[in-house]
Amino acid sequence: MRVVKVLNIQRMTAEETNRLKAISPAIKYTDAAGWFDGEIRDTWPSFTSNRYLSPDAEGDGTKEERDALLAEAEVVLGGWPFPLDLRARAPKLKWFHQRPAGASNLMLGDLWGSDVTVTTSRGFGNTLPIAEYTVAGILHFAKGLQRTTVDSARAEFDHSAYKPLLIEGKTVCVIGAGGIGQDVGRLCAALGMRVIGTRRHPPAAGDALPEGFSEIRPPSDLMAMLAESDFIAVCCQWTPETTNLINAESLAAAKPGGVLVNVARGEIIDEDALADALDSGHLRGAALDVYIGEFERTAPPRLWQHPNVLITPHTSGMTDINRHRAIEVLCENMALYLDDKPLRNVVDWEAGY
Repeated sequence: MRVVKVLNIQRMTAEETNRLKAISPAIKYTDAAGWFDGEIRDTWPSFTSNRYLSPDAEGDGTKEERDALLAEAEVVLGGWPFPLDLRARAPKLKWFHQRPAGASNLMLGDLWGSDVTVTTSRGFGNTLPIAEYTVAGILHFAKGLQRTTVDSARAEFDHSAYKPLLIEGKTVCVIGAGGIGQDVGRLCAALGMRVIGTRRHPPAAGDALPEGFSEIRPPSDLMAMLAESDFIAVCCQWTPETTNLINAESLAAAKPGGVLVNVARGEIIDEDALADALDSGHLRGAALDVYIGEFERTAPPRLWQHPNVLITPHTSGMTDINRHRAIEVLCENMALYLDDKPLRNVVDWEAGY
């Protein structure tokens, strides 16, 4: 019988582990979750380690023991952060699955662009909480709630500064109508908004649109769509094509007085151009759950301290009820892998996700 050596270096629940092992007796599973924490602490910026590792996490085993585990692994299950030299230390590695949904998380390591098949949990994450965050960001600025901090500091209300908007009938442009974007569109439509969006491969003529969307167009139509949108929701993958997608030119094309919400990656937005658009009043506000370099440092002061910016530390996917379904795509892919069939959610290095 074929034996597939699977090394887990991320934390999984007992239920998730049992679901994976029950797929086939061919799986030889080794749990090394937490073993590499010390290496991660030594090789990643301290900001990253302090944020993602517990204070007493120093790893387990010796370097030689960890190398031996990697040397025999055919499949590795990883999370964030991860050993940056994973490919060099795992000569038999054929498939790496990462629990997070975004492929850009892997850019810093030697797996990126390698010969290893890499899959992600794209479309299986906590998409609904992220969509709820997006709606919350829209409502925050639509109702002028940013003014409460100013008034509280002055201990005096300026009623005329709130200028609340009715969002029913307003248009929201969802940039990236994938898993997260489709939940955003559905919730916005439920509030009476007109929902339009972009997608790299829009539905063909005659195909059904995702719930709530009135149209989905290719990225090349973005400028025209921004001009008719009161709200902008950035939900796309970070790729070479989307780096600085929201820049001075696209912001100038955006409808005056709009609100931007970014739940994707900070690198998709030119942050100086965004700050300029906020300073000039061209944008009403921006809710940012991400920013450039968020895994290495705190938020840029120009945005963090801006009165019309709501900025959070990538918490939009957090919730009291975990609906992350990474185990589903992992188990499905494991069954496919054992049958030598194509896997789902394989990262296309050229496309960037």
